[in-house]
Amino acid sequence: MKTMTCKQLGGACEKKFTANTFEEIAEMSKKHGMEMFQKNDKAHLEAMHKMQELMKSPDAMKAFHESKIKAFNNLAADS
Repeated sequence: MKTMTCKQLGGACEKKFTANTFEEIAEMSKKHGMEMFQKNDKAHLEAMHKMQELMKSPDAMKAFHESKIKAFNNLAADS
C-alpha cells in the first residue's frame, strides 16, 4: 500500500488516498474531485481548471500523467 495526497495528484488539499496501484489511487482522487466539484469548493475548482488547460495538449497531459505514475512508483510502501 502507498499513500498520496490530493495535492500530490494535482488537486488542492491534503486528503490522503491509500492504494496498491496507481490506477486505484487515481480513481479515489477522481471520486474526491467530483465530490469537491459538487460542493463547489473553490480551491478544487481552480485545480480542475488547471487540469482542463493541460488536457488541451495531449503531450502535456501525457507528461503530467506519467509524472504522477512515476511519483507513485517511487514512493516507499506504507509501514
